Amino acid sequence: MRAHAFIVGVVLAGTACLSPLAPAAAQTIKIGELNSYKSQPAFLDSYKKGWEMAIDEVNNAGGVLGKKLEVVSRDDGANPGDAVRVAEELTAGEGVNILCGTFLSNVGLAVTEYAGNKKVFFLAAEPLTDKITWQNGNRYTFRLRPSTYMQVAMLLPDALAAKKQRWGLVYPNFEYGQSAVAAFKEMMKAKQPDVEFVTEQATPLGKIDAGAVVQAIADAKPDGIFSALFGGDYLKFVREVDTRNALKDSVVLNLLGGEPEYLDPLNDEAPVGWSVTGYPWNEVTMPANKAFVAAYQARYHDYPRVGSVVGYLMIKSLAAGIAKAGSTDTEKLVDAFRGLNMDGPFGPFVYRAIDHQSTLGAFVGKIALKDGHGTMTDFKYVDGASVLPSDAVVKTLRPASAD
Repeated sequence: MRAHAFIVGVVLAGTACLSPLAPAAAQTIKIGELNSYKSQPAFLDSYKKGWEMAIDEVNNAGGVLGKKLEVVSRDDGANPGDAVRVAEELTAGEGVNILCGTFLSNVGLAVTEYAGNKKVFFLAAEPLTDKITWQNGNRYTFRLRPSTYMQVAMLLPDALAAKKQRWGLVYPNFEYGQSAVAAFKEMMKAKQPDVEFVTEQATPLGKIDAGAVVQAIADAKPDGIFSALFGGDYLKFVREVDTRNALKDSVVLNLLGGEPEYLDPLNDEAPVGWSVTGYPWNEVTMPANKAFVAAYQARYHDYPRVGSVVGYLMIKSLAAGIAKAGSTDTEKLVDAFRGLNMDGPFGPFVYRAIDHQSTLGAFVGKIALKDGHGTMTDFKYVDGASVLPSDAVVKTLRPASAD
């Protein structure tokens, strides 16, 4: 009898301890987030600040469906296999049915496949390869940032205006770089049939031998160069070009080269005159951007980067999608995201129903120096919708099973 009374007491005590937590748990919506924080801090430090700021804004305004948003964040190891393992931990271990994040395109593709197989909602925030929403697209995956195809199309007018025949290519040899160069070749051949690609330098990600690469390009004597380098590879390449006084007679286009994450570390070494996509945060006069910059600076005493905007809009999109769905049910959330209209620092955009690609755009311009620092000049915002192919073309790219 005493033993029985003891057991009953323990059970009741345990129940009493757990019961206050149950209502709290029921009042949160858990979102699983994974990214390559350790390997790509230049972009992802500001990205994390962006989504943390958005979480606080949403929760301070009452949350979504009367519940607070909670992010469970993990590092994906910058490796596709590790990312899938982390995604499994988040869904099975943490019980989330909403995934978001990733940075590297090969990692994003791995999580895209996982989402399709497991029927888990996934918002790919940063990875740019076209395959995420086209060739490898599925019902459960959406993408926030403009893809490689879109950003190459944004730079194409500069390439065509230069009227150069001989082009050199340099890019990190993984999914993103391969996708960007494939898009550039396709678009240039369609618009300028006599184009020649006289050298192609595919470098290991994060391990560029900048001196050898610059020399190889110079030896090929191109009059135009398309680069998809970013991060430390971009910095090394730019500095080697400057050291060798090379490529000065060539037109240079660099995807992502105007993003503060990669432009700011160069300071006065910024490559003046290069055509780039990026974000001149302190020059953009859009009211929505000025409000975002002011709020970001008040919170962090720092200026926003592209990553800040991506992280911020990722959470804002999820909050809007959940609210529209009226539920966190996966199928209802997918249906809500198809045609979801959003507003952000760059103005309105929409998640297209046909391919789940958002029409968020980017700024295109040329690099200049101002007060000893690199900036963008002669820039304009290009709406993502204006550089996407027709619905008829998209239908040939995206598998019918994706819908």
